[in-house]
Amino acid sequence: MYRFVLTRQWVTLTLVALVLIPVMVRLGFWQYHRHEHRVAQNELIASNLRAKPAPVAEVTSPGHRVPRSDYWRAVTATGTYDSAHEVVVRMRTSNDDKVGFHVVTPLVLGDGRVVLVNRGWVPGGDDPTAYPPVPPAPSGEVTVTGRLKADETSGGSGIKDRKGLPDRQVMLINSAQAAEYLGRPVLGGYLELTGPLPASGGPEAIADPDHDSIGPHMAYAVQWWLFAASVPVGWLVLVRRERRDREAAAAATPEREPAPTA
Repeated sequence: MYRFVLTRQWVTLTLVALVLIPVMVRLGFWQYHRHEHRVAQNELIASNLRAKPAPVAEVTSPGHRVPRSDYWRAVTATGTYDSAHEVVVRMRTSNDDKVGFHVVTPLVLGDGRVVLVNRGWVPGGDDPTAYPPVPPAPSGEVTVTGRLKADETSGGSGIKDRKGLPDRQVMLINSAQAAEYLGRPVLGGYLELTGPLPASGGPEAIADPDHDSIGPHMAYAVQWWLFAASVPVGWLVLVRRERRDREAAAAATPEREPAPTA
């Protein structure tokens, strides 16, 4: 009755189904792990944003690689802005997705070391090769609060570190590069300024990282698993339909009468 499943067409179809099932199951787990990673990251962001700010020198140091556990950690720093060595970071977007620059100003601490402070976003001017209009940083000694971020690299950000840029324009925020430029020891990573925020007309503050949305990964995982479960069900449906079609075709074919004998 089911001997037709041994034909080449059905063997091929069965092998394809057997391959699709584990592939879809694996894709489901891949999306599930992405969901877990997103949930863990949201918890880390929320925890670090709620934590009491720590002095930046207790969290990082020159050459220090900021670990993921310290991303977005609230830190404080006291020093004097070095506006003469301020740079802007090209191709950065505002909170409403307008393209412009981030303003990075070195903050010289009391011991002579430096921490980079991303003061926020500004729009570009008419000439993309010219230094954009940037509101000046506060003068004198200041105490700032910010979110600690890791140094940006081309491998981690996907941004190509282009050479030959206009004066005081960079592609990445990187403490090692800044140390070469400044000739001073620079603490690893940088701060996204959260306070005190500039008055109206200053750089646009960078919004808090999203730590509420969990994304569609769990829904995608469930979809892949449902697809995997539907493969054997679909195979059985096709087999039964093929059997019915063959039975109907056999019933509709009249039996040939035996030839008369001489």
